Amino acid sequence: MSSARAGAATSTGGTPMTAPIIPVSGDTELRARFTAEVWPLVDVLSRGARRLTRNDADAEDLLQETLVHAYTGFRTYQQGTNLKAWLFRIQYNQWVNAYRRRERRPAEVLSDVITDRELADQGAHESRGLRSAECEVLELLPDSDLRDAMGRLSEGFQQVLFYADVEGYTYAETAALMDIPIGTVMSRIARARVQLRRALAGTDCARSRAA
Repeated sequence: MSSARAGAATSTGGTPMTAPIIPVSGDTELRARFTAEVWPLVDVLSRGARRLTRNDADAEDLLQETLVHAYTGFRTYQQGTNLKAWLFRIQYNQWVNAYRRRERRPAEVLSDVITDRELADQGAHESRGLRSAECEVLELLPDSDLRDAMGRLSEGFQQVLFYADVEGYTYAETAALMDIPIGTVMSRIARARVQLRRALAGTDCARSRAA
């Protein structure tokens, strides 16, 4: 598949990023529709890639992989549905894909063919003894009390706070990443924040007693 470079994207820090390459195929109509509908969202995808990878070089790679996979599957996109959510889901899958491939090398990599369903299978992921990409980033939080408190939340609450409060995604984007209704996101965030405040309050009380 040949490709063409178009436009420019910027990182979250305002630094110009290499312009992503939009794949080019013989289907002129598909290419035109993809460019018209997806290209206006490239800056949003670029910021999302930077939040996930935390460096410009990996963000560029993730953005490019997202566009390539989105173009390849664009015929399956249902017109009139949430295109940004569809793209964010692809981006998230590619990020987890890259993370897990790094964790599996060199001993565990048996095949480069990994489906989105396999990537989303948390149970299989844990059975292989691998840590989630979210947990990896969670451990980088500078506040140890906050990190420990979030670590005590249930998985669903931990994930929703990770995306909305740590990574800064909107409720709609969080819903797309987790493949759950936005109402569920709002409910989980509210309950998770209550649990988090209680956990942090318990830490403060323990410190006071120790003093």
